[in-house]
Amino acid sequence: MFRFPSDEWIKAMMQDLNQSQSYKEAAKNWEGDFYFIIEPGGMLTETVTLYMDLWHGECRNAFKVEKLDGLKPAFQLKGPVSVWKKVMTKQLDPMQAMMTGQLKLTGNMAMVMKNVRAAKELVESCTRIPTEFPL
Repeated sequence: MFRFPSDEWIKAMMQDLNQSQSYKEAAKNWEGDFYFIIEPGGMLTETVTLYMDLWHGECRNAFKVEKLDGLKPAFQLKGPVSVWKKVMTKQLDPMQAMMTGQLKLTGNMAMVMKNVRAAKELVESCTRIPTEFPL
């Protein structure tokens, strides 16, 4: 079991993505790194930022950001931990979460729209990580 959001959790996701043939194929044209910003709720008392460097179907690096150190990722996905849990447990569709403002995505939206399958595979990877939520 991996505690979300933690360095161990995001590294487990990196390993899952790098072993997934379906992600590799879906994201072969993807270029862009991410901040996943998890806002407080439940037992999570402070905002946590996780970073992933995604490049042509591979996750080149992933870690919990201890302090914002000048990284400027191409994308940011931000929302409360309760919404992240709903998405990761398939109780809420990620696209619906973004369309309703429960999750806020910033970055090149044209790139996202051209790579919807890659985004879905990314979320699918989240669902495969044995996760303990702070709620």
